[in-house]
Amino acid sequence: MAKGIPLPPVGLPEHLAKVAMEFADGTRTAAEPRNAATVVLLRPSVQGPEVYLLRRHTTMDFAGGMCVFPGGGVDPRDFDASVGWAGPTPAEWASWLGVDEETARALVCAAVRETFEESGVLLAGPSEHTVVDDTTGDDWEADRHALESRDLAMTEFLTRRGLVLRTDLLGVWGGWLTPVFEPKRYRTWFFVAVLPPGQRTRDVSTESVDVTWLPALAAADAADAEELMMLPPTYLTCLEIGQYGTPEAVLDAAQGREVEMFMPELEEAGAEDGAGWTLSMPDHLRPLVATRRG
Repeated sequence: MAKGIPLPPVGLPEHLAKVAMEFADGTRTAAEPRNAATVVLLRPSVQGPEVYLLRRHTTMDFAGGMCVFPGGGVDPRDFDASVGWAGPTPAEWASWLGVDEETARALVCAAVRETFEESGVLLAGPSEHTVVDDTTGDDWEADRHALESRDLAMTEFLTRRGLVLRTDLLGVWGGWLTPVFEPKRYRTWFFVAVLPPGQRTRDVSTESVDVTWLPALAAADAADAEELMMLPPTYLTCLEIGQYGTPEAVLDAAQGREVEMFMPELEEAGAEDGAGWTLSMPDHLRPLVATRRG
C-alpha cells in the first residue's frame, strides 16, 4: 500500500489504529467537524520562506503541545456581510475554497481575525491599496483582547477604525479535515500571507506558550528530529512551502489554487516505517516525503 505520514516516532499507535477501524466499520460515529481557517504567515530569509509558528499549551484539548499556524474556528459573527472588503469578491473566494459565498466570506474574515488575535498581525488597511503598518499600541492591544474574548465583532472593529479587509493579501493553499477518530474535529482551510511591511508578530495568544519564526524546511527538519511536535497538515505544509525560494513565490503558487478538502485515513505503513499503521496524505505530497526519506 502507498506510503503515508508517520506520526512521531514512527506511525500510528496500535490502540488508535483500532479506534480508527471502528469508525471505518461503522461501530463508532464521528464527531461533526467545525469550520476553521488558519494562515501561514511568511517572511523572507536566506534559507527560503520563514513561517510563523505557535506552540500550543499541552493542556489544550486539541493539538496540545503541537506547533501550529495562527488560526481557529469560524465565529457566527464572521458571517456579517457588511464587513469592509477589498480584493477578490466573496464569489471568487467561494470558487477557490469550494464553498458558498456566505461561507467563503466567513472563512476569509475568520482567517484575518484569528491572525490578528494570535499574532498581532492585521491584514487590513484604510483602503484597497494600503495596509496598517503598526498594531503594537495599547489601543490596538485593547481591541485585540476584545476580539479574542468575543466582546468585539470583527465588523465593528474594522468599521470603527475605518478599515477594510485586504483579502488580496491572502492566498489559498489547501484544506484538511481532522480524521474521524479524533473527538474534536475541524474542517480547516489553509491560507498563506506575507508579513505586511512595518508590522511585526508578537507573542500574544492565550493559547500558546511560545512562538517562533523558522525557515519552512528547517521547521520540517525539527519535526523529523522530534525537536518540534506537529500534526501532519502543519508538517506537510512546511515541507511544501519550503520548496519555494521566496514568500512571493509562495503567493504566486497560490494563485488559481482550488481547495480539495483532504481527510487522512488509516493505511498500512511501508516497510521503511516499520510494521503497523500510518495516515494517508495527498498524492501530490508523497514525492516530497519520499525524497526526504531517501
